[in-house]
Amino acid sequence: MGTTRSRTETQGLTLDAGALIALDRGDRRMVALLGQALADELGIRVPAGVVGQVWRQGARQATLARFLRAREVRIEVLDDKVARACGELCAATGTSDVIDASVVFTARQAGDIVLTSDPADLRRLDPTLTIQRL
Repeated sequence: MGTTRSRTETQGLTLDAGALIALDRGDRRMVALLGQALADELGIRVPAGVVGQVWRQGARQATLARFLRAREVRIEVLDDKVARACGELCAATGTSDVIDASVVFTARQAGDIVLTSDPADLRRLDPTLTIQRL
């Protein structure tokens, strides 16, 4: 029989828009957190909708572009199955932000810590989520 991973066994990080914006702006704390995560060989996941929230001028976002291309970073798709799960999560919690729901969904699936600058909306979606505020 297979084993079940407990919530305390962190597999990596899931980033929301605030985390990517901090990286794009060169925030030293964010750069250090990601550097440590890479050194610790933690997986880093970014839901595709989050990329859409922060991507504005690719030519001026070289740091962000380089980060998103890194082999350690996985962009999580928002396909039909995930979109429906996110919609159901929004319905169950009385919220409407599908992108925030995709951050929660991704983190839940992987057992990740979420890096965010605004934990309140994510906590409404899942009060048990492990969150590190930037």
